[in-house]
Amino acid sequence: MDLSQSLNLNTATQNKLFDPTYLNLEYIFNQILEFFKNIFGAGFGDFLRVLFFIFAVLFIAIIIYCIIRIFEIRKKEEEYLHQQIAIYAQKHAEKGLLENGGEQRNKKWEMVNKYMDSPNSNDWKLAIIEADTMLDGLMDELGFKGENLGEKLKQTDREKYPTLNLAWEPHTVRNRIAHEGSDFDLPQYEAKRLISIYERIFREFNYI
Repeated sequence: MDLSQSLNLNTATQNKLFDPTYLNLEYIFNQILEFFKNIFGAGFGDFLRVLFFIFAVLFIAIIIYCIIRIFEIRKKEEEYLHQQIAIYAQKHAEKGLLENGGEQRNKKWEMVNKYMDSPNSNDWKLAIIEADTMLDGLMDELGFKGENLGEKLKQTDREKYPTLNLAWEPHTVRNRIAHEGSDFDLPQYEAKRLISIYERIFREFNYI
């Protein structure tokens, strides 16, 4: 084959290779592979295939990992959203209960103050009993469960509800009044101090 025939053959091959109607990617890849084989030896083709396989596996693994993470993030977002909705609904319900029962509670608290203004020591005891009943209602509205106020107070978190823990003292006095009746001695100054504890709790929760 002379020089002119070789040039014509190469030109024909190049024209055929890059012709848009003929473009053969497999042929181009094989030509590139043969080029590197001539440089690095016959084993380069196997090495390149293994390398491509490893990259393909890693690429697929990355895609799978990204998909899993997306689902995990969406799941956490949904859980957080449901949690926030539940918290809002609970606060809204508590607010509604507090607003709807406000007038009735204020009347009860007026009665407590009326008992405390009385010169009769038995009325001071009634004030303690009435305030303790109001506290029991507050505990119900806050979501505490129990057969009596003592059981509900045991469920309170001291760090979250520090003032509710103060209710133990007046509640204990209330129980003594209920059991001992007129035999229980309650000075007015002590009754006022105990009522002030109830008042502090009620005002903290906007109960009165």
